[in-house]
Amino acid sequence: MRLFGHRVTILAMLGMAVIIINLVAAIGAPWIAPWDQAEIVGDAWGDPDADHVYVPLMGLDNLGRDLFSRLIYGARMSIGLSFIITCLSFAIGITTGFTAAVLKGWVDTALSRLVDLLLSMPTLIFAFIILSVLGTELPVLIVTIAILDSTKVFRLSRALAMNLAALEYVEVARVRGEGLWWVIRKEILPNAMAPLIAEFGLRFSFAFLFIAALSFLGLGIQPPDADWGSMVRDYRDMINLDSTAPLYPAGAIALLTIGVNFVVDWMLAIHSRSHGDG
Repeated sequence: MRLFGHRVTILAMLGMAVIIINLVAAIGAPWIAPWDQAEIVGDAWGDPDADHVYVPLMGLDNLGRDLFSRLIYGARMSIGLSFIITCLSFAIGITTGFTAAVLKGWVDTALSRLVDLLLSMPTLIFAFIILSVLGTELPVLIVTIAILDSTKVFRLSRALAMNLAALEYVEVARVRGEGLWWVIRKEILPNAMAPLIAEFGLRFSFAFLFIAALSFLGLGIQPPDADWGSMVRDYRDMINLDSTAPLYPAGAIALLTIGVNFVVDWMLAIHSRSHGDG
């Protein structure tokens, strides 16, 4: 199988299949899930019965809600939120990184030192402090994680732009009188797309796991909304009673992360080969 003129490896195809399945579940949650995520349909930790024909192995959770339905709705919240956060972090990181590389001087110094300051703080602890003070509403959660994650995007974007800005065609554009944003959009960004796309997948995985970690600690997505991190937290004690309930959300987190990384590895390999050929 070939995609965009490149042969797709077996692991990349597996990763794409995992991503597609999760996207279908996230987008189609209201139609796929047999019950609403907050609907109580039986007794707590009830075994599967005749009413649970959709997933005969999962049963009900600690409040009597259908575990499969919450798993599907959890995909919508976990994946959707991670995608929004990653897009915002890239918008911030690319804009500031490219600006620092093109303008240089005090702009580059100021932005770089600010990023160094943010990177010097443990990410989880810093997010914990911010969310404890400002609350755990979704806008606060999105902006906090996006700003913290944008520091990594800034460093990559700045490094790419510094290399590209030294090339002749960028210098010609600047001598020609083109503005900052024109140079960034027309000359630098198109030539930096391949590594940035691969980095997008890595940053998505980070945001996805970070949200799960915060939810597990009680500072992420709040009830009654379902997400996989909070589901692991709610069901973790059942592992001592030989229940498989905690394994479903934990397995979903691991599977999607591995799938995304399979695709990212394939894209990085393509970029390396193309760069080597060039």
